[in-house]
Amino acid sequence: MRLLHTADWHLGRQLHGHSLLDDQAHALDQIVAAAAELRPDAVIVAGDIYDRAVPPHEAVELLDEVLARLVQDLRLPTLLIAGNHDSPARLAFGARLMRGAGLVVVGQAGASPPLVLEDAHGPLDIFGLAYAEPALVRAVLGQAVHDHDAALRAQIAALGRDPGRRAVLVAHAFVAGGGESESERPLSVGGSGMVGTDAFAGFAYTALGHLHAPQSFADGRIRYSGSLLKYSLSEAAHAKSATLVEIDAAGACRTEDIVLSPRRDVRILTGLMASLLQAPRSEDYVACVIENTEALAEPFAQLRQVFPNLLMIERPFYAAGTAVQGAGAEALRREVPDLFADFFEQSVGQALSAEEAAMFAEIHDAWQKAQRESG
Repeated sequence: MRLLHTADWHLGRQLHGHSLLDDQAHALDQIVAAAAELRPDAVIVAGDIYDRAVPPHEAVELLDEVLARLVQDLRLPTLLIAGNHDSPARLAFGARLMRGAGLVVVGQAGASPPLVLEDAHGPLDIFGLAYAEPALVRAVLGQAVHDHDAALRAQIAALGRDPGRRAVLVAHAFVAGGGESESERPLSVGGSGMVGTDAFAGFAYTALGHLHAPQSFADGRIRYSGSLLKYSLSEAAHAKSATLVEIDAAGACRTEDIVLSPRRDVRILTGLMASLLQAPRSEDYVACVIENTEALAEPFAQLRQVFPNLLMIERPFYAAGTAVQGAGAEALRREVPDLFADFFEQSVGQALSAEEAAMFAEIHDAWQKAQRESG
């Protein structure tokens, strides 16, 4: 039995004000192409289909197109669950009608019939558990659960799975020991949102969503496929992928990464302004760490000529409390006339004359005096 596991599409997301919809469509084309080539028995999307509860209509249209290609064109059973970014009710609209066509959407908390697949070795049950807060699980199941670990275990116990059959679980959770990224919305304060890996005992494979870095536990039986794209600068070093899962007759599994190539990468570049301006022009999403210690004239505008999708710039020399705290403190101790002299030279291409420096000093002194008097 072969499954294609993906998660955390976050359709409709923006990165520092840049819409990622075209980038998401490019990555989803690769998911569909992989499904057409590999012909898995089912496709799994483990939550956070959308980036917010009320997604933009362009995101809804993109999801509709991708699901039509997977379910209608390729005839692949597909199972989606709601993540913590999704609206369960909106995502699951029409779920009972769509199940008959091969699209299983699990939006609400509580037990949902599994997607049952058959191969030469017998049936395999795929159970989907939508993300649910402990309070909602208490209300639905009537059990006294007070954290995510207890809530998830209660939901698993309510599935009523047959221990004699191979089973796969699809869930959206924060497994203890998992590596986080800046782009993930915390499930709770402190450690109460974490779930122990032993909660998934008895499943041949657990397909997880929520953490954006691909990572595995329990010899690969518990896995985050990772997000569709890099959704923060903290993910710049990630290699994004989907996961192909093969489950044998005994329920043992093997996984393989299906690498996704972004339309535009997310990169962090560090260097002097002159070297950054000499870099090849790129449409990638770039953050620049500028190492110059002198004042610079409109560095963001200059770098936008090389990197049209520039996200941000950082000046460590002027940042107090960073890893270069010594240099930052030195910059903060510099007098305003010195900083203006640097800025002037960058702007006009020549050093500030003695007469101009004296004129600025006079204006600055008058401004300081006015500030003291107004205070």
